[in-house]
Amino acid sequence: MSVVVVGGGPGGYEAALGAAQLGAEVTVVERSGLGGAAVLTDCVPSKALIATADFMDRFSAARRIGVHFDGANVPGDQGVTAHISDVNARIMDLARAQSRDIDERLESAGVEVVQGAGRLLPDRRVEVVQGVQDVASGEQPAPHGQDRSAAEATRVVEADVVLISTGARPRVLDSALPDGERILTWQQIWDLTELPEHLVVIGSGVTGAELAHAYLGLGCAVTLISSRDRVLPGEDADAANVVEEVFRRRGMTVLNRSRAGAVRREGDGVVVTLEDGREVQGSHALLAVGSIPNTTDMGLEEAGVRMTRSGHIEVDRVSRTSVRGVYAAGDCTGVFPLASVAGMQGRIAVAHALGDAVAPLSLGKVSSNIFTDPEIATVGVSQADIDEGRVDARAVMLPLSKNPRAKMQNVSDGFVKIFARKGSLTIVGGVVVGPRASELIFPIALAVANRLNVDQFSSTFTVYPSMSGSLSEAARQLHEIAD
Repeated sequence: MSVVVVGGGPGGYEAALGAAQLGAEVTVVERSGLGGAAVLTDCVPSKALIATADFMDRFSAARRIGVHFDGANVPGDQGVTAHISDVNARIMDLARAQSRDIDERLESAGVEVVQGAGRLLPDRRVEVVQGVQDVASGEQPAPHGQDRSAAEATRVVEADVVLISTGARPRVLDSALPDGERILTWQQIWDLTELPEHLVVIGSGVTGAELAHAYLGLGCAVTLISSRDRVLPGEDADAANVVEEVFRRRGMTVLNRSRAGAVRREGDGVVVTLEDGREVQGSHALLAVGSIPNTTDMGLEEAGVRMTRSGHIEVDRVSRTSVRGVYAAGDCTGVFPLASVAGMQGRIAVAHALGDAVAPLSLGKVSSNIFTDPEIATVGVSQADIDEGRVDARAVMLPLSKNPRAKMQNVSDGFVKIFARKGSLTIVGGVVVGPRASELIFPIALAVANRLNVDQFSSTFTVYPSMSGSLSEAARQLHEIAD
């Protein structure tokens, strides 16, 4: 069996590795670099930037736990500054190293990697325009029929199975076109050589909140523009309120119920005009207003692939499209914009296509994390599901400020929350807000995936003192208030 994967991001390279393990002949077509935007300009770089900001925050928090920096070589408030050119250089080195690691894994698995742009033709054929390269810019290939450079060559690859995993690119506003200097998308900030004096972040979803937190921690003045009542409007309300309170306490300006209408350059800065006429001035503006799937001019509709109105590829729970033998995974499907979900979709796709045992994608078991400080991690059903009557469950929420390990680590913001179905007391979801919430959510995710009840969960030993002790205590309290 031959498999052609168009797009080498998490959905694509995970599918390629899975297909190779099952004995298929695999070709990956990638135009921007293996790992895609997730590795080269999005997930890996942004989390590395956040880790840098968090490292700096340890110095500012040192005095609160009795640690002082003495000596003439440490002026001012701990004397810690971020040199953004050095920070970005390190981050890009990390991203490229991760991309090389993926390349080596594919090579060792016998996967052929072709640099270029792929286009789906009828009968599971893929036209590959070799030589096309735009290192993770998110731009689409030049429309077919336009002139291409002489260095580019075209070939057609026939396949038994085709997987489309081309990801997404930043959405921009017609009235706020990025210039790569002062008006930036989240793919362009890695070229900054000077730390913004005042960064205006437009959009308070996951990307906007994470990058606003990162630049605030690096020492920038930050204004976060949110069109909704609170930041992170799609997240647990209790969790979002904690993060917004921390943002404000640390000096961030948060403008709720404020929608950006336009952004313009003015001298050495930018002016963001809100729809109500107010203006916000800053040195730089960052657009974090969503993403657009990379699906245009790929021959998808011509080949019979059904698309949504937003341009996403329609897939079922085993990643099949409407065309036999053609699958899709990742952000181009709009299922759940997480690298982990993309990877799972890709693995499910090739397992199904090649006849291996497979379980359909279950979004109810997906855990996710927002890398603000504190972090927000979630899995399973939400508080909104319970409040709006979609799930008959109850919740217990415990503040981390009461946890002994949290006190030792000077943690005062955050909580753990567990949801259990009434009657059976089966754990169906949870929320963790705090440092390393991305690690603390795993026990709850295991409970959700394996349908554990609160007694099974709480009877498992936890270390004392530990943050995980609060998880066990929340489960015990759910037992105590059972009907």
